[in-house]
Amino acid sequence: MESAASTSAGAGAFGLLLFPGVEELDAIGPWEMAALWARQPGGPGECLLIGQSEAPITCAKGLVLLPHASFATAPPLDVLLVPGGIGTRTEVDNPELIAFIRRQSASCRAVLSVCTGAFLLHAAGLLSGRRATTHWASLERLRALGDVEVVEERFTRSGAIWTAAGISSGIDLALHFIAETAGEEVAAKVQLEAEYFPSSKIYGSAASSGKGAAYFRTT
Repeated sequence: MESAASTSAGAGAFGLLLFPGVEELDAIGPWEMAALWARQPGGPGECLLIGQSEAPITCAKGLVLLPHASFATAPPLDVLLVPGGIGTRTEVDNPELIAFIRRQSASCRAVLSVCTGAFLLHAAGLLSGRRATTHWASLERLRALGDVEVVEERFTRSGAIWTAAGISSGIDLALHFIAETAGEEVAAKVQLEAEYFPSSKIYGSAASSGKGAAYFRTT
C-alpha cells in the first residue's frame, strides 16, 4: 500500500507523534536531528510534537513532554515520525491515533518509525508488503503479522516508508533520511553540530548471547 507521497523537495513541518508510554530516546534522538536540520536552508519549516490532545504526556521512563499540537490542530505534515515504546502495546488499538497516522501519511513525503512504532504503522496499513524492521526483541512479533518482510538491519527504507530498529537507531535513521533528502553536506553539518560520532565498541558479552538483531550480534 503506497500511502505516503514520494520524496520531493520542500520545507514543510516535521511532526513527531507522542503517546503515553513512548520510549524517550525513540522520540528525542530524531527530534534533535530534525531540529538541527531545521537550522539549515531547506530544512523543516517547523518541528512539532503531536499528541492526541495537548495535555502533558508521560513517557516510558517518566520523562514528561508537552505537545505543540493535537491530532485536531496539527497541520498537514511533510514528514511524520512514529516512535515506539511500551505504549505501542495499547496504542495499536487506539482508533484515533491510527486514523491520524493514516490521514497524515496520505500527503507526507515520508513516514518514519523507530522501534515498535513499526506496529503502529502496520495498524495504519502502511507496512503490508513492505520491508521493515523493529527492536530486536520484537522482530518475531513483527514477523508473525505475516505480511511484512522483516529485516534485521539498523534501519531500512521501503519506498516512502522508513523504519528503524530499537531506540538509539532512530538517530541513525534520521541522519540518513536527512542525507537522502537534503544531501550529504547538510547531514554532515547536523552530525557535527550534534557531535554524533558513536563508538563502535561493544561492551561485555550481552551481544554474543544469541539475542539481538543480526546486524549487531557477535560470535
